[in-house]
This record gives sequence, C-alpha cells and structure tokens, in this order.
Amino acid sequence: MTEEDPKKRCQVVVFASQKGGSGKTTVSAHMAVEAERAGAGPVALIDTDPQGSMAKWWNARASDTPAFAQISVPDLARDIKVLEKAGYRLIIIDTPPAVTSTIAEVITHADLVVVPTRPSPHDLRAVGPTVDIVQMQGKPLVFVVNSATARARITGETAVALSQHGTVAPVTLHHRVDFAASMIDGRTVGEVNESSRSSEEVATLWRYFEDRLMRLRGDKLEIMAHPPRSTFERDILTPATAGMAASEDEEDEDQRIENQPGYALPGKPPRFGAPASSETEAPPPPSNSNWDGVDRRKSDMGPPKGQQDRRRAHQPFGRRHMA
Repeated sequence: MTEEDPKKRCQVVVFASQKGGSGKTTVSAHMAVEAERAGAGPVALIDTDPQGSMAKWWNARASDTPAFAQISVPDLARDIKVLEKAGYRLIIIDTPPAVTSTIAEVITHADLVVVPTRPSPHDLRAVGPTVDIVQMQGKPLVFVVNSATARARITGETAVALSQHGTVAPVTLHHRVDFAASMIDGRTVGEVNESSRSSEEVATLWRYFEDRLMRLRGDKLEIMAHPPRSTFERDILTPATAGMAASEDEEDEDQRIENQPGYALPGKPPRFGAPASSETEAPPPPSNSNWDGVDRRKSDMGPPKGQQDRRRAHQPFGRRHMA
C-alpha cells in the first residue's frame, strides 16, 4: 500500500467563534477566494450556520470559484472524503455564532481552527468556550484580530491577551468600509480593488495560513524547499504588533484622544486649550530684544473705547455676589 502524498491531501480549516459579529463569514470568504487566487485550490466552502450568510454571499457571486458544498453535519466525515476524491485541496467551513454540539462535531474534522476576534472586552470574554472545545480536541488554533481601529492601543492589548491562550496571526485586519462592503455583490475586497490596504492585509493573512497548512501537512521536502516568509523575523520579534501599522493618513487613535483639551494618557500631563500648531506659533523675537523666554499677561487696558465696563470690583472668583 503506497503512502498518501501530503500535497494531495485535502485540508480543512474551520472558522469558529461564540461571539456574533466577529467576522467569521467575511474572513472565511476572503480566505477562500484568496486561496483560489494564490493557486492553492480547488477550494470548497461549507456553511453550517442556519442563517446561511455564506450561502447567500455565494449565490450573489458571479465567479464559479470557490465551489460551494451542500452538506449535512452528521455526514460531514463522508462528505469531506467525497470532496477530497473530487480533487478539492482545501475546505473552509463557516460555523454559527454559538457553542453547540454541532460546532464541536465540525471541529473534530479540522486541520486548523481560526477564531476571528474583534478588539473589544465583549469579544475577549466570549472566546473562552470556543478555546476550550479546540483545546480539548487538541486542534491547532489561530486567533485573527479583526475589525481593528488603526493604531488604537486596545488592538495591541487584545493581541497580547489572546496570545496567552493560542497563536495570534501576525496580520491584523483593520476596520475599513471597503472590506465589508465588497461582500454585498458576492465579491471580496481583493476582487474589487486589488491595490487597497484591505486587499494587502487579506493577501498577507492568507500567505500566513498557507505556510501553517504546509507545515501541518508534514512534508519535510516541501518545507525545506519552501522559501522562508519575508515576515518571519518580524513575526517572532513583534508578534503583538506585526501587521498593525496604518497608513500615514490614518490618525493614531491615542494621539487623537490625547489632543483633546483636558485629557491625559497615563504618565503624561493633561493638555488644556487648543493644541499648538506650528502655523500659528509666533516667530521668535530678534536676538537683540530683552525677552527672557517667559510669556507674561499683558496689562489690563480696560473695556474697548466707547463700551461700558461690566466688571465687578472685588468679587471673589466662583462665588455668588452678595448685595
């Protein structure tokens, strides 16, 4: 009996999360299309969510790839073998937003489990049951930080918190309108605008998953022949922040908040008044002036000419004037 070729074995990636709105359907659809575009197909999609969001997206799609497989969860093991014999090399399964026996059954067939997580306290509290199921079954787990605000501090804190329970993908998917809007007509952001930042993040994330799946196949010759990822050193040295860099025109969220009058980040004094601007700063005085570097209040010249003086003499600040 000849040993099965690892390169021809079908691999199953399950996207699971107890929290609704985490982006399972959007991320899984993007990974399926990107895998086809990268030549890792044929790819088959399976939707186990009763809401059928993935199926509705696929029905609106013009392209025939990736394929959509209509299966039943009790017969999932048999159907995976059928798809493998039909030549499919990657199966991506979308699951419902709940922890049920159905999800536990689907995960038993997974080669890799992906848990998309938004950077919010509610999402972090909800990952526990999903992680428990994955760990009890001994399946490889990868978190994907999804719908993140560019350069916001909570994004990095989320990656650090998740890393205590599993591997965090070194690519963060940021919250942009084009990423979700591209799903309206059955396409992905890479098909709508291949040069966008969202498309670049999706392509980089798939390259990471492709590398993980290759190593899970266990083909030593393939691993040695495979060129190392250009981000390998970055992933090791900065696992919590890799992939979080934003474009120059995207404002740092902490900086925007810090610039608000009266607000202070930890370890920094509060700011009051409007932020300083280099365009409004007064030019430095000539070198022969007597200015000592201290701005002093100008002398009170009284009300403008012809206007009544409405000030009250000797009134204590902040207290009601008593007659």
